[in-house]
This record gives sequence, structure tokens and C-alpha cells, in this order.
Amino acid sequence: MPLFTRKSPKQGTTAEGTPQMGARMNSGSSQGNHITNNNNNLNVTDKSKPPLVFHCQLAHGSPTGLIHDFSSVRELYQKIAECFDISEKDILFCTLNSHKVDMARLLGGQIGLDDFIFAHRKGRPKEIEIVKSQDALGLTITDNGAGYAFIKRIKEDSIIDHIEHICVGDHIEKLNGQNMVGKRHFEVARMLKDIPTGDTFTLRLVEPVRSGFQGIGPRSGSRASGSGMPGGRNYGSGKETLRFKANGNAQIEPQFDEATVAGIEAINNLLESFMGINDTELASQIWDLGDQKSNSMDFAEAIDNSDLESFGFTDDFIIELWGAITDARRKSTVSPK
Repeated sequence: MPLFTRKSPKQGTTAEGTPQMGARMNSGSSQGNHITNNNNNLNVTDKSKPPLVFHCQLAHGSPTGLIHDFSSVRELYQKIAECFDISEKDILFCTLNSHKVDMARLLGGQIGLDDFIFAHRKGRPKEIEIVKSQDALGLTITDNGAGYAFIKRIKEDSIIDHIEHICVGDHIEKLNGQNMVGKRHFEVARMLKDIPTGDTFTLRLVEPVRSGFQGIGPRSGSRASGSGMPGGRNYGSGKETLRFKANGNAQIEPQFDEATVAGIEAINNLLESFMGINDTELASQIWDLGDQKSNSMDFAEAIDNSDLESFGFTDDFIIELWGAITDARRKSTVSPK
């Protein structure tokens, strides 16, 4: 007996995974040479409160821009593009508090109120022919929430690891000539997985601009110190975050507690193991759906009645997800206060 009944995909809904962002409260004045964006349509805070202002630079070097008035990741990219007079399509992804291509600092579905945003632009394209000599390529794929899937992690000693020209941060633009722009990371991962073992295929990749970088984050995605911040400012130490909701609204919330952080990380590990994708926002959505549930049946029904139903999670996978949620809860109740 399946845990839940399949439904036809809901019109107008997607499992939109969104990258993270950095912001701080505007004190009413700013110092230094800043580029400013002047549109006024963000309804994140009450009108009686100061607007949220996000500090941003282009990762390869630029003046500091002040970004505000957005309520989704796509709108954030639009504001960054307007601020720096570049095309929105030129932005591959953003990192927080580091100008490096550091996959541990990717912008996802949330951003600390003191975080500093670095926007990474498209660099040179490259086309690589690959023989799928093993079942697994060794890739973990994520996306920027605005139509670009890219490589987040490369497994050591895998097929891809032995190809030195493929790096973390590379955008997967085409697969065997088919355009991947606009596809979600799980769609790209599924297409790569479906390539028969022994076949040869071609990837067209676009790397981020590297000129001006002092270094690239390690392939394993281990955390970097995040040093080299403009003016020596201690960004990323806020107690609250701006979260992007599935309904398109942005909301300021307290930082996650330890149980939530552990649960989301465990869910993300399952997504990577079973689907070859990494998406903190998707993992957060799954955690939220299971947070107040008392059993796997209610959890499965919640997924079935959400936009995540379109992923087609198997019953076994849902049980694994439920196990990750209950394990995180249990550890939080037995940990010393």
C-alpha cells in the first residue's frame, strides 16, 4: 500500500529552490562610494521600519552596491544587474561573505541580516567530451534559483574528478547540444543519470569569471574563513535571517535552532545520495512539512498536498526523509542544555 496517492502536477507550481542572501538594517546613512538601487517595491518589513539594505559586490571586483526592494531570488538578481549595469543573465550565482567560488557559502533560501553578497558572473565557455565509464559521474548539482544549474561538488576519484577542466561552480549550459538553461538541478541530474554506462556525451560548461580571485574554494566544499571582507567588517554575525518562501514572500525570522540545522543537513545529504542534487531551500521545505507531524503517514500526505509532489518521491525515500526528521528531533531532546 503506497503511503500517498499520486496526483497530477499542479498548474503554476514548482519546487523552486532558492539561493541565500545577505542584508543589514539601513541606519539612514552610508559611507564610502556606493552604487545604489532606488526602486521601492519590497514588502519584507513594516512600512514604519527602516528598509533592508544588502551590500553587494561583483566577485571579481567592483565598487560596493546597495541592493534593496526585492522579494525573491529572481528579483534579487534583477536588482544586482540594474545596480552594476550588467545583464541579469550574466549572473551565475552568489556567495555570502566570500568572493571565492566557495560552495559552502552559496546564497540559498535565506540570508543573514549582516551578510555581504558577492555576485559571480559568467566567464568563458568550454565544451568537454566525457565517456561514462561508470554508473555514477561523481557530481552533485545545485541551481541558482533563477534557471542556471551548476556543479556544487565533485566526488574524489570519480569520472569527473579525473577531468581537470571541470570545476565546482561551472554552469551546465548544454548536454549533448540540448539547452539546460531554465531547467531545475534535479532535471539535469536525472538526465545525466539516465545516460547509459559506456556512452560518450558532451557537456558545454560556463565557468565563473576568475580574474581577480585570490583563490577558488576546495572541491570538497569545506568551509573557508571568509577573510578579505571590505573594510575588515565582521559580516555574517546576525541573529536573524531573511527567508524566501515558496509563495514568493520574503520574511525575517530567527536563525534555525540546532535540531532544525541538523535535520535540514541530514535531508540535504539524502537528496545528494538519492538524487545527486544539493538544495538547502528544498531541504528546508521538507523539514517544515514534517516539523509538526507525528507520523510518516501525515508527513507523506503533507508532501503529496504541496508543490513537492511533482518530484515524485518514492515511498522508501519519504520514509528515509521521515527518519532524518525524527532523528534530529530525538538528538535535540537528549542533548545537554
